[in-house]
Amino acid sequence: MPLADADHDLVVDELGREPTRAEEHLFENLWSEHCAYRSSRMLLSNFESGGEHVEIGPGDDAAVVRVPGTDTLLTFGIESHNHPSYVDPYDGAATGIGGIVRDTLSMGAYPIALADSLYFGPFDREHSRYLFEGVVEGISDYGNAIGVPTVAGSVAFEESHVGNPLVNVACVGKTTPERLVTAEAQAAGNRLVLLGNATGRDGLGGASFASEDLAEDAETEDRPAVQVGDPYSEKLLIECNEALLDEDLIESARDLGAAGLGGASSELVAKGGFGADIDLEAVHTREPGMNATEILLAESQERMCYEVAPENVERVAEIAERFDLGCSDIGEVTEGNYVCEFEGETVVDAPAAYLADGAPLNDLGRKAPAAPERDLPEFDLAEAFEAVVADPTAASKEWVYRQYDHEVGLRTAVEPGDDAAVLALHGAGDADDEHAIALSSGANPHWTDCDPEAGARAVAVENATNLAAKGATPLAAVDCLNGGNPEDPETYDGFAAAVDGLAGTCADLSVPVVGGNVSLYNDSETGPVAPTPTLAVLGTKSGYDAPAATVSGEGDLVLVEPAEWVAGSGIGSDDPHALGGSLLLSQFGGSDRFPAVPADPGALVDALGRVAGLDSTFATHDVSDGGLAVALAELVTDEAGVDADLAEARALFSEAPGRVVVETTDADALRDAVGDDAAVTELGTATADGALSLSVGEESIVVDAGEIGELRDVLARELD
Repeated sequence: MPLADADHDLVVDELGREPTRAEEHLFENLWSEHCAYRSSRMLLSNFESGGEHVEIGPGDDAAVVRVPGTDTLLTFGIESHNHPSYVDPYDGAATGIGGIVRDTLSMGAYPIALADSLYFGPFDREHSRYLFEGVVEGISDYGNAIGVPTVAGSVAFEESHVGNPLVNVACVGKTTPERLVTAEAQAAGNRLVLLGNATGRDGLGGASFASEDLAEDAETEDRPAVQVGDPYSEKLLIECNEALLDEDLIESARDLGAAGLGGASSELVAKGGFGADIDLEAVHTREPGMNATEILLAESQERMCYEVAPENVERVAEIAERFDLGCSDIGEVTEGNYVCEFEGETVVDAPAAYLADGAPLNDLGRKAPAAPERDLPEFDLAEAFEAVVADPTAASKEWVYRQYDHEVGLRTAVEPGDDAAVLALHGAGDADDEHAIALSSGANPHWTDCDPEAGARAVAVENATNLAAKGATPLAAVDCLNGGNPEDPETYDGFAAAVDGLAGTCADLSVPVVGGNVSLYNDSETGPVAPTPTLAVLGTKSGYDAPAATVSGEGDLVLVEPAEWVAGSGIGSDDPHALGGSLLLSQFGGSDRFPAVPADPGALVDALGRVAGLDSTFATHDVSDGGLAVALAELVTDEAGVDADLAEARALFSEAPGRVVVETTDADALRDAVGDDAAVTELGTATADGALSLSVGEESIVVDAGEIGELRDVLARELD
């Protein structure tokens, strides 16, 4: 995608001359939507990013937050690798893992957890299953090899993603104030050192490729724009980075991702208000005859750009050699322009700040679509129950997470498959007060396709509820904002509405959004994806124990839900039992408005956290995909079951957010704990018969654990 005429004219005005070939391509990539956020930057100010525990917010490779009451710092970031994962699902997903892990390294942190949120077209399509299998294999092979556990995430299958899957990955790292590094150059005269794998021609133009619609022939024509990863080199890079930090050899750092060396080095010096002199011939390469543009823009993986004091360059090279990694002293931080030399010629000479931050914003129109009408289908209780429990979006994801080594690092206390992962933070405070973190990540494109703003609000509530159900307090969030072509007014309106909804509810939850990523132009010949605002929320808790996600068979079942909701309330946008965005409607057709979102999600989440901390709370499970029907089915085991009674089917299949099913042996204590912050509705009892007995009005069904397991095992049954 060449530099647009208007952008070309701006560059000529700034430089006072025609740009060189290398400059043309460098501006094209750095001013692309993928790097410059030209269609979304004006929306991102809606997010509240500051907070008591926020050390570094948006703008660096990853955010940094402090674990309350300790000196432990956590880095937190999220990335997308959407277009590459369509062209080459294995390498596209694998290099997405590599990139977000290097973002963690560049902050001086050691990666301790990954979360993957994945979105595909309908599971019954062969190509969707091909992409799904390749993406999961890429994530597992790369993550397992580098020794970073993938502990949380989500998978959704939705019609609009058929031609453009989304692969979003978050990473949490751990560090201390003494080891913290940023991507801001510190001083003129320091050296720029390129460390890691040799540079090849893979990934050329990756940033501009990610900023355009996928064409019908993208799987063949765009293959050179996809990077190829080497997890074993990444593992060496992780350990080498630790060794460099041990000896305090790094002044600043940036990983090489979008726009390769040109992107990393220009952004690093620009953030510090500096320039650079770079010798492109000094870069260690793996292919002969590479020209200046290729060396500058190749997105070859497993590479870092470090700012190093001159007297430490030799020691950095020695440590790199110990880890069998390439190391090149490629230039110097200066007070002037960003300048690159190659074969005796100046191929780039431009202000670093103009390269990194000079792209103009797009002026885009919005057109809101009409709200859906109520058109509910007729359905039989047993048929509807089986349909939603076996829907691939709601079905068991064990086929996915059993491929991940989620226990590496010996931190994982609550494993994948629960509402949220819980990990130990060894050495983060007094031995008498063992700290843990909790992590939830995901979005629901069915919700945001139905109502972008309310659906995005529900995504925020859902992720915070997941943490609270395990007794954790939300600390901070990062987002990956996925949308279609912003030049289409309806598409852009949906994307902007989703941003507004997500930002508003994160503020209501008092959860600062400390970083993120924007991925637009997720279109194909089938049209744009639904706005898909992935949110990853990081929480903290004292102790590693958490209520189970299955019943013990010893308590009563209650539903803790927003205080203002009353079962059977009026029909409309304030109806918690509306069916818009539900798997029921995706299976049976029809339409409806999206259900109500909690009026005070912060108070609700606090109440849920108090419930999870009660000794009388035996099990907690969030209500999400498929509604109560799926939540109740998932609570059943071979040894323990559920006997529940509901007044109407809409309450069973609505996916209204902010509800948690609780097994309790002391319902009065639970009511005291929630006070006026939530409502408590009796559902029934846990039983010892390993079956779900469900009555809804005059209809009833009984399904044993074996039958539920068969329904929920659709992914493994189709793919193994």
